[in-house]
Amino acid sequence: PGHKLLVDFLTQIPSQLKKPRAIVVISAHWEEEQPTILAAANPPLLYDYSGFPPESYQLTYTAPGSFELASDIQHLLNDNNMLAKLNVDRGFDHGLFVPLKLMYPSADIPCLEISLLNSMDPVAHIAIGRAIAPLRREGVLILGSGSSYHNMRRPREGFDPDQEELARFDEWLIETCTSSTLSAVEREQRLIHWLDAPHARFCHPREEHLLPLHVCFGAAQPETAQAELVFNDLMMGRALQSFLWR
Repeated sequence: PGHKLLVDFLTQIPSQLKKPRAIVVISAHWEEEQPTILAAANPPLLYDYSGFPPESYQLTYTAPGSFELASDIQHLLNDNNMLAKLNVDRGFDHGLFVPLKLMYPSADIPCLEISLLNSMDPVAHIAIGRAIAPLRREGVLILGSGSSYHNMRRPREGFDPDQEELARFDEWLIETCTSSTLSAVEREQRLIHWLDAPHARFCHPREEHLLPLHVCFGAAQPETAQAELVFNDLMMGRALQSFLWR
């Protein structure tokens, strides 16, 4: 029940999009020393979580991979001075199969993942996005799968979801991504220096769940730097945001 609003959003958002030729996911749940692209033909699922009901380990998502698209992405990254590699053994982690099982349940669209960098460098992640931006003109959906808030220690302790820390970071994030008064350069500088945002480290003790957003921002330029706020509601008592660059 605590996920209902988010589930409703994920099942409805595809109606606002053209059906993609392929889907590239930047998942918060995969980190490597260099950009790494999932290139398996038929990726298995990685149940990379613990403590959930037994049925959560029986989920399936049988979307095919695409070695050809993975190779194209590798070339795009290499051409932009980012030495990338392919991984033909890894499966889909839940950063991919959970949202896509809701968004595209027929699992008939080729999917792959690009890893985060374990350096956690925001500049490098924006650069990854810029390198793969040509995919957007080829009908590829680029999906940043993370969370606008990821302090997982606090929910277990119990807290007021309206507390100042969350509200002020949410306001900063929404303004940064959607304000019409910010230039592309100003928006980029805010994302690069996200630690200057109010209560940034409270909301992201570690930034791996925020950085998929940086990749999406990079991929949105130069066509548009301003995102639409398409979800801003509660999941299990915490406000979460989703942004769309068309």
